Amino acid sequence: MPETEFEIDETDRQREDARLAALNSTGILDTPPEPAYDAITRLAAEYFHANSAAISFADEHRIWVKSNWCAVVRELPRKDSIFNLVLTQDGPILIPEVSTSPQGKALWPRIKHLNVVSLASVPVRSDGGSILGTLTLFWNKPMHEMQPEAIHTLENMASLVFSQLELRRLRNTLSKNKHGNRHSATASPANKSWPSEADLRQALELGQFELYYQPEVDLATRRIAGLEALIRWVHPERGLVPPIEFIPLAEENGLILPIGDWALAEVCGQIEKWCREDPCRVSLRVGVNLSARQFSREGLADHVEALLAQSGISSRQLGLEMTESSLIPNLRPALSVLGSLRRLGVSLLMDDFGTGYSSLNYLQSFPFDVLKIDLSFVQRMTEGDQPLQIVRTIIELARVMGMDVVAEGIETLEQYRLLRQMKCRYGQGYLFARPMTVGAITELLRLPGRVLPDPETDELAYP
Repeated sequence: MPETEFEIDETDRQREDARLAALNSTGILDTPPEPAYDAITRLAAEYFHANSAAISFADEHRIWVKSNWCAVVRELPRKDSIFNLVLTQDGPILIPEVSTSPQGKALWPRIKHLNVVSLASVPVRSDGGSILGTLTLFWNKPMHEMQPEAIHTLENMASLVFSQLELRRLRNTLSKNKHGNRHSATASPANKSWPSEADLRQALELGQFELYYQPEVDLATRRIAGLEALIRWVHPERGLVPPIEFIPLAEENGLILPIGDWALAEVCGQIEKWCREDPCRVSLRVGVNLSARQFSREGLADHVEALLAQSGISSRQLGLEMTESSLIPNLRPALSVLGSLRRLGVSLLMDDFGTGYSSLNYLQSFPFDVLKIDLSFVQRMTEGDQPLQIVRTIIELARVMGMDVVAEGIETLEQYRLLRQMKCRYGQGYLFARPMTVGAITELLRLPGRVLPDPETDELAYP
């Protein structure tokens, strides 16, 4: 597993694989809150006179809160979580005073907004005994030791949670059997394309994914103003696998969520390392692409806020890039999520601008800081007046709306000169640098003033 979120002993890997398989079979992670779980949290809180309660599930990297009662418990990275304590204990945990207990020390910064003094948490187990999640109670006063009978009662309530999960799994199974692919029975395993879901899951577990970084350059000064993080799969046999070969499958089967969470955490950690090496890099913004599925799920802003706090970086150092196609189908929820992210202070970038819906009609609704002109427009600028006018219009539109512009896909000197003439501030493309490894981009950031060679006069040093 990648070490960004938590580590797992090799001897426990089979147990973790079984746990994740049981969790994924329920289909619970990528769903909105459900009243059935609210009834259980309410029952538990009232029975034990708790001030609040929550039901959470944990995948490879994060905690998914599916039900709150009274207080809102935020979704957080899995590291230093209540779930990990329960998993380590392989049973209930009781913390009489969270702020002073050795067990609760790491938890305290994450839950102090709840006015929590003490807590109790029991596992939600599968039929096979795997711990899928937790049912947790919070009190705003010190808790006396719970008697074994009381703990047993709370565990019985947690078993109600699994009963709801099992009903969900059975419904999903029946639905697939009824409406499944009619060709699946005749499909030949030999014709199955690579990669499979198992290949992707193994890649995540073995840490085969890697982030490459491509500079975003101030076109007037050639100074590196930011970076875009781009995921690559470094396969031991197939070599470097481009995203187009595995991201669509990850979107389809839901693995884009743990992969995306890993990438976000990895970027935040890398920004912290760069700033520790050179404090002058605090002005550097690193953009991460969000998939439609990541963007539409509950708790995105809370998760980003937790990662910022965990890494200690400034919110302005993180950029979140999303396309029009991930926003327009669910406009109202999208506006709510964007508003929450904007309040955190992170930079919001609209990627591939101009390739989706009626961009000009929707743009005023979205609180974006940066428009990224799709490379298809940039690379056609020299083919005639119409493509050139499109780019000029986007640049002017962004200027009027107070947004910055990044032109993607700059590959020739002619494109570079035209964009500078049109007062496009930032650019990105092979003319300056290809996406490169952490080590290579770190060396590039050590250039005096972070200024790249002039492509007009200097030989390209970073192909």
